[in-house]
Parts: sequence; C-alpha cells; structure tokens
Amino acid sequence: MAKENKLQDYELMIIFTPILSEDDFKNAQKKFTDIIVDNGGEIGQQHPWGLRSLAYPIAKKTTGLYFVVEYRAFPDTNAKVEIQMNRDENVMRHMVTRLDKFSVAYNNRKRNKASEETSN
Repeated sequence: MAKENKLQDYELMIIFTPILSEDDFKNAQKKFTDIIVDNGGEIGQQHPWGLRSLAYPIAKKTTGLYFVVEYRAFPDTNAKVEIQMNRDENVMRHMVTRLDKFSVAYNNRKRNKASEETSN
C-alpha cells in the first residue's frame, strides 16, 4: 500500500497537431504540466522540441509539434493526465514512460555533460 503513495519518475511525450500557433503550443504545454502539479507532482525538465517530421502520417499530417517533460508524480496522476490528453483535439499521440533509477541517472549525466560543453 505504501508504495502506491510514493512519487515516481516519469517522462511524457506529446505530439500536438502542427497547426497550433506558438502561443497555443505554449498554452497546451502549460495545461498538461499544470495537471501534474495540481495533483501533487513535480515538474523536472521540459523540452519543447517544436516541429518535427513524423515517421508515418497521422490523420494525413506528416509533421507534429513535439513536447517532452520529465516529472515526478503519484501513479494515479497519469490516468488524470491521460484522460485530458484523450479529450484534447490538438493531441495527435502521447506516451507516458516510467523511468527507473538508471534512466533518471542517465538523463542527469547527459544533461550535466551538455551544460559543461556549453559553458566551455
């Protein structure tokens, strides 16, 4: 029982429709990060990748606006986020991945290495 009440690490990738304006894209990102925070989660890194080509067409679209966010949340938070993503017409695809301790360590090392390279 106690394990279910513990914050866990996740990564969420959302592909939004490419017709969103810059402001709409930012508002859509904020909408889903706010749901996580409102349910007791903590937002880590956010990576708005922007417009990218899709591997295959989705609803006759060949590009999409990608957004990736790392966060810590209770397991039941993902269901609440997923309901909102399924209701949102601007979301073409989404994927939530639970990160184990090795993935979190790898992401931190990768991030630290990138920040060291930019500071040199």
